[in-house]
Amino acid sequence: MNVRTPCVAGAFYPGRDREARRQIDSFLKQATCQVEGYVVGGIVPHAGWIFSGATAAHLFCALQRQAAPETVVFFGAVHRWPLQAPALYGAGAWRTPLGEVAIDEPLAQALLQTDPRFVDRPEAHEEEHAIEVQVPFVQHLWPQARILPIAMPPLPTAPDLGRAVARAAAGLGRRVVAIGSTDLTHYGPRYGMAPAGVGQRGLAWAKENDRLLLDRVVALDAEGAQAEAQARYNACGPGAVAAAIGYALETGAARGILLQHTTSHEAYPMGGPSDLVGYGAVAFAR
Repeated sequence: MNVRTPCVAGAFYPGRDREARRQIDSFLKQATCQVEGYVVGGIVPHAGWIFSGATAAHLFCALQRQAAPETVVFFGAVHRWPLQAPALYGAGAWRTPLGEVAIDEPLAQALLQTDPRFVDRPEAHEEEHAIEVQVPFVQHLWPQARILPIAMPPLPTAPDLGRAVARAAAGLGRRVVAIGSTDLTHYGPRYGMAPAGVGQRGLAWAKENDRLLLDRVVALDAEGAQAEAQARYNACGPGAVAAAIGYALETGAARGILLQHTTSHEAYPMGGPSDLVGYGAVAFAR
């Protein structure tokens, strides 16, 4: 059986079971859990937990208040592999410090057999953290749930690919939620993007740049969000965002709810604002 081993455990998040669970519980206690309507999925960030874990917890907390999903589909940002198609990790399991979580192989096969745009490419998930940092939340909250990781490049067809996942899940009668993983503006000299300089002016510019993207996400505008990200570099996972919105629309979502918007500087300040990354959590509800 294929088992993906973690690549950022002990760095981006705790490398031991008890410490990871304790930190997740701490995040959840601080989170906004009340969301009106049924949440079908959303958007979360994927940096180290010390920076973005508390933001991601807002969506997981909202999901925890309803029936446990049988499967969590993750649309992940693509950082390392030059993918030309959405790449599934289609069989086996993923291991984290919390143990192993099974892949929803029937759902993966349903996609691969009915839609040739998807490929089964486990190697696309090697050394990629965008989905991995979310998996311990699933294991902690829903121990019986399976996952389906999909590395989603910024393709024009990303919204429809998300819809295709929703149709395949419905065909199997699955209770599924779908989560897109992206960080927002990477701002500062380190990232080669500092039009307002550093300090408070730079922080304000970065957050406004984020908001242009988040406005499109909350409006469930998949095409607009992807175009916005590609024009203003305010999301590193535009394909993941667009696919998650497409999934949400196919499952009847009517609105997006911004749960939190912050930055690495605000979450864990280290001196004045200079190099920083934006993070947002959005729920899609019907």
